Amino acid sequence: MRVFGLLLVASSLWGQWGYQVVKTYPHDREAFTQGLQFKDGFLYEGTGLQGRSSLRKVKLETGIVLQKLSLPGQYFGEGISIIGDRIVQITWQSEVGFVWGLKDFKLQRQFTYKGEGWGLTTDGKNLYFSDGTDEIRILDGNTLAELRRIKVREDGRPVRDLNELEWVEGEILANVWQTDRIVKVNPLDGRVTGSVDLSGLLTAGERAGTDVMNGIAYDSVGKRLFVTGKLWPKVFEIKLVKKGK
Repeated sequence: MRVFGLLLVASSLWGQWGYQVVKTYPHDREAFTQGLQFKDGFLYEGTGLQGRSSLRKVKLETGIVLQKLSLPGQYFGEGISIIGDRIVQITWQSEVGFVWGLKDFKLQRQFTYKGEGWGLTTDGKNLYFSDGTDEIRILDGNTLAELRRIKVREDGRPVRDLNELEWVEGEILANVWQTDRIVKVNPLDGRVTGSVDLSGLLTAGERAGTDVMNGIAYDSVGKRLFVTGKLWPKVFEIKLVKKGK
């Protein structure tokens, strides 16, 4: 799927923001990042590509992979989300998802869904699932049954190609595929309340051989925001700065 390859300019609804790169961390350039989450000091990452898809636990400061599970070769890994003591991981076109143990990466169950799987996040109770359309599905966090869908709209227009998702302070941040753009989505009604352009994080030299920006992780305790991309050499910790200050 999608193998193409902060001064933040946000909408007036979100306010005008700039950004500072607080710190950079190493990232495995072989990791085709599809899902990213921060928990208890570590990054958890789901990667894609046929025959190369995996689930990983990564030491943030060094980029060293501490734990890795390779998906069977027929699956193209997509988004991940940690809910309780489980990691839920979806796949692109196989219509199959997996539930892994957080500590041991052992398979607890498989589940099925219709259509494509792209991104995944959670509010701690339910899961939010993007599929390449202008909709986000909401799944019960325990049964994984679909509860409802929200249509994502920006100024009344559909927003498609929502990729990696991250729950941040009560709203959803979503990568928009094939762009360096992140949109902020109200999870109740799907309204886009702001957008962010992250172009320029990588230099032209660093960008060579990489794919699109994809991967958002949030440290809810330390209030730190991390972003990266598919085959990117770095993970960026960024800080949003109100313009005019």
